[in-house]
Amino acid sequence: MPAAPPVRALADGKLLLDEPAAGVTRLTISNPAKRNALDHPILDAITQSLAELAAGGMSAGAETRCVIITGAHGMFSAGYDIGEIPEEEFEERAERLVAHPFTQAIEAFEAYPFPTLAVLPGHTIGGGLELALSCDLRLAEEKIKLGMPPAKLGLVYSHTGLRRFIDAIGAARTRELFLLGRYIDAPTALSWGLVTRVASAAELETQALALASELAGNAPLSQRGNKRVIAALLDARGELEPGLEAELIELRRASFASQDMREGMRAFAEKRAPRWSGR
Repeated sequence: MPAAPPVRALADGKLLLDEPAAGVTRLTISNPAKRNALDHPILDAITQSLAELAAGGMSAGAETRCVIITGAHGMFSAGYDIGEIPEEEFEERAERLVAHPFTQAIEAFEAYPFPTLAVLPGHTIGGGLELALSCDLRLAEEKIKLGMPPAKLGLVYSHTGLRRFIDAIGAARTRELFLLGRYIDAPTALSWGLVTRVASAAELETQALALASELAGNAPLSQRGNKRVIAALLDARGELEPGLEAELIELRRASFASQDMREGMRAFAEKRAPRWSGR
């Protein structure tokens, strides 16, 4: 019986890397104390791993032609790790986490030349959901919940992130997801196009590896080329006018400094209804 492939621990053990099938590399978020929340070391390790895999490094076997991102401990990710940032440092540190390593990790997935697959074994929330959305395909366990809680936290989401959701599920569903801030179940996410497939818990890993192996086994020139064409077509809508983009960035920045976001975070931690001030 062949030995199990080695697992490499990155980000102080909070990101695991293994090769479960030929041409497939799997990144597993393992931060159980924080419900797999995304912190600087995890995000930096994701970005670095994808860059090295794209350059032909890290893999012990053949070229990695499909990357899986998943989560351990029955969950995918609860989003950004901002819950324990001291209030007096919140604006600077929270904005820095979201604006730099998170954006780089998202862009690394989108730039990866071969297909990427997010496998969602458990609840997928906030930044965790956007990370999954940056992958080409998403396979979800049929009983999980997915959601975007900015409306419950007083956060204005990034215009680049919102565009990503509009591309995937349209403006009407994006409004429902972000303005209500409710969680939706996996079958609803499938009907919206937020995930592309669902599977039972018992079948999730088997289906994930079968799908990843099929993606990795297809013609590499075709996979690279088609992924590049799709990205170029989505980018062809043009950039925002600089003044408008600056306004949208400022709306987001100001939300990190607002009393409402601090109240939203406190209320979430204390499991109570927030008392909004509009400031």
